[in-house]
Amino acid sequence: MYHTCLLDTDLYKLTQQMAVCRLYPRATAKYAFRCRSERLFPDGFAERLREIVSLFKYRYLQDHEYEFLKKTCYYMDPVYLGFLKGYRYNPDEVTIKQDGSKISVVIEGLWHSVILWEVPLMAAISELFFEMTDERNRNEIHKAVEEKTRFKAEGLNKIGVQYSEFGTRRRYSYSVQCTVLENLMKHDNLVGTSNVHLAQKYGLLPVGTVAHEFIMGHAAMFGYTVANRMSMEAWTSVFGGQLGIGLTDTFTTDAFFKDFDVKYAKLYDGIRQDSGDPLAFIDKAVAHYKKCRIDPASKVLLFSDGLNKLEQIADIHRKCQGQAIDRYGIGTWLTNDIGIPALNMVIKMVECNGRPTVKLSDVPTKNTGSPEDIELCKKTLGVI
Repeated sequence: MYHTCLLDTDLYKLTQQMAVCRLYPRATAKYAFRCRSERLFPDGFAERLREIVSLFKYRYLQDHEYEFLKKTCYYMDPVYLGFLKGYRYNPDEVTIKQDGSKISVVIEGLWHSVILWEVPLMAAISELFFEMTDERNRNEIHKAVEEKTRFKAEGLNKIGVQYSEFGTRRRYSYSVQCTVLENLMKHDNLVGTSNVHLAQKYGLLPVGTVAHEFIMGHAAMFGYTVANRMSMEAWTSVFGGQLGIGLTDTFTTDAFFKDFDVKYAKLYDGIRQDSGDPLAFIDKAVAHYKKCRIDPASKVLLFSDGLNKLEQIADIHRKCQGQAIDRYGIGTWLTNDIGIPALNMVIKMVECNGRPTVKLSDVPTKNTGSPEDIELCKKTLGVI
């Protein structure tokens, strides 16, 4: 079932849209789909996807959803909520092509308009792919998901960690994501979900702040050397210290810490690790907070990169004990663990205001941008 609710998206898309609306209303952006694994898309996939995209224009913010955002997302101002009430997806912003077993998806337009496409479009791509390629009985799949989710929830509770569900983008289906949340809620330690619609549906906390695109956009507009600092300054000017989890690995964590000075280290509640070695990240974060004369035990370290083993999460939790407050955002392992590999895909910003964007992950295979632009970014920031 393809859900048609405007709020069937991750919170960070809405918070970023609010910031872009306020600060850069005339900025343009271009996004592109990339499948990191060699998956074969079936014949007719692009045509089916175009049909789904054409129906996005009927999604709108309903009155009860408006009231939910107004009450729950207190950091969203009335001007933005009024804008969101009038917002409509424009399918003309999306170009979908298929060449044999490969698909191309490009999104272009005003940044504040196209920014919302990423999450629901990725969810639609994932669900359509499995609908067209997986012939197994759906009832059996749901039973397996229930059993696996129960096992994972019990394991996470035993470890003693607090976590949120982050699995919208690569979910097997909307109904599977619902099944996952319904079973996670039977156990303790679930903090919330990144999906705003499901947060409302199940009475959970919508969770999320900022993503790489916000920082990448600043780099394209103002330069690599000031991107981290300018994006943090922009974010705090809009949200005033709320939603204060910084993202560290847009241009590598080492480059981020050069800009994450005492001002931001005190203002932000914590930081998020989204690539690289999480144990090494803990050492770097603790050392940096101590350098800033801040007790790291008062700060949150949020881990959200490829969490798919209880042993892995237990190792991170043990290392954080007495050093920092650890939290976890768990995605595909919860919403698409059905015996067939999930699509290893992203939709990333590739241009902002007509200039190319770059991401330098702590894992080089996750870098995005042309080789020339990546090399220029590395040289500019002194990244080895």
